Amino acid sequence: MAVKDYMTKKVVFISPDTTVAQATDLLREQGLRRLPVIENDKLVGIVTEGVMAEATPSKATSLSIYEMNYLLNKTKIRDIMIKKVYTVSRYASLEDAIYIMMKNNVSILPVVDNDQVYGIITDKDIFKAFLEVSGYGEVGTRLVLLGEDSVGTLAKAVDAISKAGINIKRIVIAEHNTSKTTIEIQLEGHHSDDKVKAIFSDVPVTIEAVEQTQAKAL
Repeated sequence: MAVKDYMTKKVVFISPDTTVAQATDLLREQGLRRLPVIENDKLVGIVTEGVMAEATPSKATSLSIYEMNYLLNKTKIRDIMIKKVYTVSRYASLEDAIYIMMKNNVSILPVVDNDQVYGIITDKDIFKAFLEVSGYGEVGTRLVLLGEDSVGTLAKAVDAISKAGINIKRIVIAEHNTSKTTIEIQLEGHHSDDKVKAIFSDVPVTIEAVEQTQAKAL
């Protein structure tokens, strides 16, 4: 899974000479929480809601409304932006992007190659990617199986489903600190509990859950 397949390609950005007032209005209008700062086609910084909130006078200030507006219209983004920006290549794996976000406690990564910004990937994009990979939002039957963490367990489960003439849409494996492995399988179509039990009657797995899933827009 590459970053380029899940990133947001339409990037709303500002220049360093944008005022704090203008950037605040843009965030509100677009429903965003952060904006990349680009100058001469190169990424030079990033500004977030939190950064702009710190640059905005508090309600307890002695400044008049006119003085506050003057200050916000005078202060440039270049004066408050975060200049150390963590980025990721569009060809990097999604796991690499997640690692960079977690290690540096950030929720957005501009996607940059050869100094050119191709998009951004955010924590929201990551969440959506996880739902897509897991098959969430698809019509079908979701199975949760528990089996031995050994050679052949998954093959036997898949073979049993194949013999039943059912198409497999997704498979997710989760290993635990035990001798057991959780296997989540998304099947095409709806299948009753009794049918599922019959499919795995000769397979060494425990059926933990059978869920009939419905279509959901992501």
